[in-house]
Amino acid sequence: MKYLSFDIEATGLNSHDLIIEIAYVPFDTETLTLEDSLAGHFFIQCPSFEDLKPGLDPWVIEHNQTLIETAHSKGLPIQDFKVKWAQYLESAPVREYFKDYKKVTLFGKSMSAIDLPFLNRDLGWDWMRKYFEHRQLDLSSVAYNLIDLNIMPAKCMSGSELMKYLGMGDVAHTALEDARNTALMYFEIIKRFKK
Repeated sequence: MKYLSFDIEATGLNSHDLIIEIAYVPFDTETLTLEDSLAGHFFIQCPSFEDLKPGLDPWVIEHNQTLIETAHSKGLPIQDFKVKWAQYLESAPVREYFKDYKKVTLFGKSMSAIDLPFLNRDLGWDWMRKYFEHRQLDLSSVAYNLIDLNIMPAKCMSGSELMKYLGMGDVAHTALEDARNTALMYFEIIKRFKK
């Protein structure tokens, strides 16, 4: 199958937090290849770090100040990003890549936590349903299933531990690298456990 691996970075995990970075890259599970020529990466405009700081979690303050500052100074307004993503999804190369599918299927890691709720909130339910399948594939769910089957250790519930278990190093916490690495982890799982 073909999927669009995506990741967002946000100002936190709470319902009021904001998307500040999004990236995506298509991939094919038959050939185990990423289509990097069709990858996309955007910073999404947000208020300044100083304005956001009083409401930010300590982890975000410690690790994401530079990302927030970049999103504030260089990011697109979310509605401009929405237009650009629609243009991407309707472009000839993307339509050709996903030609065997009615809609694009999203792939990610722990998508129900922030990714899908934030995208539905900011881009709109109808917009999301226009372009994407109502079903998605979540790497965290795949890992939980393999843990339940005693194929992988319980520590792989954590995304960072799953990366280490698969011999892929540490989580980058940048949208494009995380989108790529999530797909690459899935490739590694397919190669290890496909019979």
